[in-house]
Amino acid sequence: MQVEIYAQADFYLSALPRSVPNMATIQEKLRAIMKATGRKQQDLAEHFGVSQSTVNRWLAGSEPEGHRRDAINELYDEVLGVHELTNNIPSSVKLVGYVGAGAAAHFYDAADLGTVPAPEGATKDTVAVEIRGESLGALFQHWLVYYDDVRTPVTSDLIGRLCVVGLIDDRVLVKQIKKSKTEGLYHLLSNTEAPLFDMEVVWAARVKSMVPR
Repeated sequence: MQVEIYAQADFYLSALPRSVPNMATIQEKLRAIMKATGRKQQDLAEHFGVSQSTVNRWLAGSEPEGHRRDAINELYDEVLGVHELTNNIPSSVKLVGYVGAGAAAHFYDAADLGTVPAPEGATKDTVAVEIRGESLGALFQHWLVYYDDVRTPVTSDLIGRLCVVGLIDDRVLVKQIKKSKTEGLYHLLSNTEAPLFDMEVVWAARVKSMVPR
């Protein structure tokens, strides 16, 4: 039984980010620059000396080369200031629902479920759901699942990662995302439930961290 519990833990924790830095990602920095300055993708492409398609790939999760990354960080600091992010780190985030049977997330928009302590690397978009029951394995009963509630289509950086995903039938699940052979569809995996094959994922948000409550 102990071995099974450890296997469940390894499955989910291995799909989480290896570390959550106390700073914005390159994608977040680019979006922040665009929002603050009104610049479009083509404007950024000209500034960094790359094509618009390259900027689009960065925004979708592709990592820039080292000197391009440095240039993005420099522009971000110039536009928004190096202290903006750290000055706005929340101390708590909203609890928006529960993860129940089948790793399905149940949201209660009309109910005030209160707040929980913010995880490392939290932003204004970070929220949490609480695991109820053994849908993700016995070890995770009453754990908190943190993610940024920014609902965007699946990007390459989410493949192989544990995510909160919204399906075409309005289900919201916590699953590991894998590529399907069919373009635009994905396999959704969990350690305690049967895989869901060739699913249409409307939006996905990477799980930032999981901690016991």
